[in-house]
Amino acid sequence: MVKDTWLKVKEGLSEKLPIHTISTWFEPINPIALENNELVLEVPSQFFYDWIQSHYRSNIDFVLESLGLGDIKTKFIISAEIQKPDQTEQQDQTPSKKSHLIPVLNSDHVFETFIEGANNQFAKTAAEAVAENPGKQSFNPLIIYGGTGLGKTHLLHAIGNRVLETSSDKRIVIATSEKFTLDFVNGLRKNRTVEFARQYRNADILLIDDIQFFKGKEQTQEQFFHTFNELYQSGKQIVLTADRYPGEMQGLQDRLLSRFQSGLSVDIQPPDFEVRVAILMDKAERNGVDLPYDVIEFIATHMRTNIRDLEGTIIRLLARSSLMNQDIDQTLVKDVVKERVGEQVNRDLSMEDVVRKVVEVTGINEDNIVGKSRKKEFVEARQTAMFLCRNLLDASLSSVGMYFGGRDHTTVMHAIKTIEQKKTEKTKVNQTINQITSDFSSEIF
Repeated sequence: MVKDTWLKVKEGLSEKLPIHTISTWFEPINPIALENNELVLEVPSQFFYDWIQSHYRSNIDFVLESLGLGDIKTKFIISAEIQKPDQTEQQDQTPSKKSHLIPVLNSDHVFETFIEGANNQFAKTAAEAVAENPGKQSFNPLIIYGGTGLGKTHLLHAIGNRVLETSSDKRIVIATSEKFTLDFVNGLRKNRTVEFARQYRNADILLIDDIQFFKGKEQTQEQFFHTFNELYQSGKQIVLTADRYPGEMQGLQDRLLSRFQSGLSVDIQPPDFEVRVAILMDKAERNGVDLPYDVIEFIATHMRTNIRDLEGTIIRLLARSSLMNQDIDQTLVKDVVKERVGEQVNRDLSMEDVVRKVVEVTGINEDNIVGKSRKKEFVEARQTAMFLCRNLLDASLSSVGMYFGGRDHTTVMHAIKTIEQKKTEKTKVNQTINQITSDFSSEIF
């Protein structure tokens, strides 16, 4: 069903786009699943994904609409598929033989191309340590966590690339959590769960991206638990990425979370201005484009949230420039940035800014908000400020705790959960948060 649907889409695209475009950008796409009105398509790389999104997403939507499939939404996942062993290995059916599978790694994602700054230095150092001595230190599992597009996947692939370079005999298995789940489901469908288990449990180094998507998938979690245990007890290295600290994850089994927390968890924060400039300069250079510094500075000033947005902006600029035969100037840059950013917080905020705004809206002074008083209204204002620091600034739990009187990260977690609950109850807290968020938000131009 999914292959037939994708074939029809490609046929429709062929009527609108040149042959070389179809062969270059659509033939490599692998249709994965069609469930719940969602067409899941696997693309080879992040760059491939960005290019499809920038150039051809509207074409795909148009064809789906013309085929009467407008209610089907497309979802792209980036390939982390494991290649099949070569023919000679397939012929060897000896149970004790460990097939040496070649992992599909993004060759651009290496440590040398990872722009280091204060926001990610510890994470990079830990990743390099694991790559140099996998499974031989206490960083097992290593969990790299942080918001979307901050470089977690880059470090995951960098570990694999470094190990492949220095220890080619090591068996590296890399997959997204979605890929792990799909492999497991296919194993169930085809009665090949033993082969599925062997594929992952024969790894010397297991790299799994976005483990938060195991949420609610009980059988998948069960399989991953046993895979984790077998590898861990055998001294094999496990590296995982997630969107948040393991202690904050919901929907995962307690025994899994306990194992995740037994290793080292390192976070990546959004890049500061200097790092954003360095990333933009590097991306422009790699794409062979000479951008004036004022253009780079403009983008770095307004694109603050993540690296993927920064890189996507460069790709979008190149696409608009080439397709419209237009020079990359301030006018074009402003159009692209406004298109990508839209309406959002328009200046670099600090925790001090957030607390001052809470003071302004609630009338409670700053000393009481960051202080030790347990008076109900002070606690509520303090928890609201913590919640906003976490959600508006994407600040780490530990940094929020330090700012609010040196409190432990578990105190911050409790505060966030309390405010999230009060928000659903449409209390005064909800009005306060909406007002503060609205005050901080405006058009960037």
